[in-house]
Amino acid sequence: MQQESEIIERLWREHRIDAEGLRTLLATKEQACLEELYARARETAQRIYGNKIYIRGLIEFTNYCKNNCYYCGIRCENQGAERYRLTKEEILSCCETGYGLGFRTFVLQGGEDPYYTDERVCGLVSAIRERYPDCAITLSIGEKPKESYQAYFDAGANRYLLRHETADEAHYGRLHPPELSLANRKRCLYDLKEIGFQTGCGFMVGSPGQTAETLYEDLMLIRKLRPQMVGIGPFIPQKDTPFGQMPAGTLEQTLRLLAIIRLLHPPVLLPATTALGTIHPKGREQGILAGANVVMPNLSPVNVRKKYALYDNKICTGDEAAECRLCLNRRVEEIGYQIVTDRGDYAGDVPSGD
Repeated sequence: MQQESEIIERLWREHRIDAEGLRTLLATKEQACLEELYARARETAQRIYGNKIYIRGLIEFTNYCKNNCYYCGIRCENQGAERYRLTKEEILSCCETGYGLGFRTFVLQGGEDPYYTDERVCGLVSAIRERYPDCAITLSIGEKPKESYQAYFDAGANRYLLRHETADEAHYGRLHPPELSLANRKRCLYDLKEIGFQTGCGFMVGSPGQTAETLYEDLMLIRKLRPQMVGIGPFIPQKDTPFGQMPAGTLEQTLRLLAIIRLLHPPVLLPATTALGTIHPKGREQGILAGANVVMPNLSPVNVRKKYALYDNKICTGDEAAECRLCLNRRVEEIGYQIVTDRGDYAGDVPSGD
């Protein structure tokens, strides 16, 4: 217990952890140590952001993807996926609904869909920016050339989410087909930061082949990149993928890593993900109590939600946006937090992009 406490104390004071310290915190069975870790993470998040939980309105606008990542249910070779694309009018309607419910950040997420050329993406971003000038616009549409990212930024996008998935090259090769590379994924992340996007990376907890050593590489990338957002959630298998029979990541390991990331990079915007709520009924609440401060309810039309099947058994696929919002309000208030309706910008840097 003393060793664990010393690791947590150093992480809290110096925002550092070594590989051995990480292995110790991931393996410990000491409940008192875990409570100390979560309490430190909560204190750190509350010192910077108070008891505020920021909401992002997620719009999953296309499930077409040209890539064939081995873990993903919308991979191009999955013949079982029922494909769809939302029209510009449908996307703007989602934003209108969300704005009325208090959302001030819209997250446009989709596969790497060749239909969405830079021109179409920029047109969409510009239309949202014109209608909702007080809102942040986040894109999560994969790897692009730097000129494309610059065009999206110039059109009015503020933030970009691009999970790196793993910072270990051999592990990256186990999760992705040969035409995708960790080097290019990192290039994208550094390009995004250089342009001025509030940038998010992240990884799945418990993905096939993941070890304490690969997780340490993830943490070191986060420490070096200093992203404004980090999205982590448990790996959940999708039945029509090569990893369909693999075990899911656990709630416990995800909570430990959320807390460690909060202490390693205190001002980070850290979601309690839908995947966390999928593997445990109170997963998102437990994520907040381990240092998370963002939730991302779904604004997509109900008739397409089940089709955006990155993994199996996803929650809230039948709920209307207003239901999701009210449900999350209640859940968050029950644990002593408050959902707020501002943009929820990163506290560590001056917000960029408007």
